[in-house]
Amino acid sequence: MPIEFLGMGAGNDSTETSPATTPFFDPSYAAKIARIHEENNWDHVLFAYNSATQDPSVHATWVAANTERIQLRLAHRPNVSHPTFAARSFLSLDHIAQGRLTVHFITGGSQADQAREGDFVAKDARYGRTQEYMQIVRRAWSGGSFDWNGEHYQFTDFASGLAPFNGKRPGISFGGSSEAAWSVGAAEADIYALFGEPLADAAGQQEQILSRAAALGRTDPLRWQIAFRPIVAATDELAWEKAHAILGRFQARRSAGEVIDPVRHYTAKAEAAGTQRLLAAAERGDLHDRALWTALAKAAGGGGGSATALVGSYDTVTQAILDYHELGFEIFGLRGYDFVPDAIEFGQRVIPQLKQEVAHRERSVAPEAFRAAHADARARLLRH
Repeated sequence: MPIEFLGMGAGNDSTETSPATTPFFDPSYAAKIARIHEENNWDHVLFAYNSATQDPSVHATWVAANTERIQLRLAHRPNVSHPTFAARSFLSLDHIAQGRLTVHFITGGSQADQAREGDFVAKDARYGRTQEYMQIVRRAWSGGSFDWNGEHYQFTDFASGLAPFNGKRPGISFGGSSEAAWSVGAAEADIYALFGEPLADAAGQQEQILSRAAALGRTDPLRWQIAFRPIVAATDELAWEKAHAILGRFQARRSAGEVIDPVRHYTAKAEAAGTQRLLAAAERGDLHDRALWTALAKAAGGGGGSATALVGSYDTVTQAILDYHELGFEIFGLRGYDFVPDAIEFGQRVIPQLKQEVAHRERSVAPEAFRAAHADARARLLRH
């Protein structure tokens, strides 16, 4: 099982701890940060979505034209376009990228942000719509004409003249931590993405999703992804100094009203089940397992900066990521608090030793033993 790393395809250089020094969407910066990831051992970059930012599909197309190898993860919300149009748009981008596209379908964790673009469908119903949307997109990619008469979409005799690049369709990524999300992802996703929870909590979600996949008779394997904010340095002491400095800057900017989450206000209750789970973990303690730090998630209160951090030396964070890899997670979504230096530091100091160690393990252990070890690791965590 490989190990891969997904960074942030940012459109400007602002983060929760520092204001932008670039325009709100700066094409030159967007190309630069993507190339930095490509040149420093990263495998993917993400183009995120919310109602306030640039169109991620245009952003991704620009990056595709300015890079050669980096894989593109395009976030897409089903409420913003018809699935037959989206299916052709995705294929058009994938042809420009020459087969480097995976689409991440997001159902939406904020009713308010959905409403900003005219979507008033309730959350559980949105999951049903997302599932139907993914089914239509996949069917459109398979070729031939077809009719559709579903709960959310109806059309007749649709056919795409554009086929997948070199006969291979783009990947389908999906995330969510509610029961409705587990069922949809178990049925439709190639990649299931989770937020960075403690090991036992992440293993519990995997088991919920796998049980639903088994009940559906699914035979093709799911790939697992998990997301963190890495805070690394040469030693544990220096990493923790950096972490507390980041927390201090975040709190100062928030107190000054400089940090505004475009999805929800900090005083509102987090709606997304994944965010609720992160905040619940934060209430249990600031530090979990080897290096998982929840203080930043708690400080953000469920806002856009609420992802948990992995804090420690290069070796400590390497081992922490290997703990998750042993559960079957093979894609790690990571973004720092200073995009350029953090992408370079992590790409040069941590990614190479992780890839080297995973390659060594793959050479030493048969694939069947690898799968059994992942299952055993989840079982041990769930027993405790």
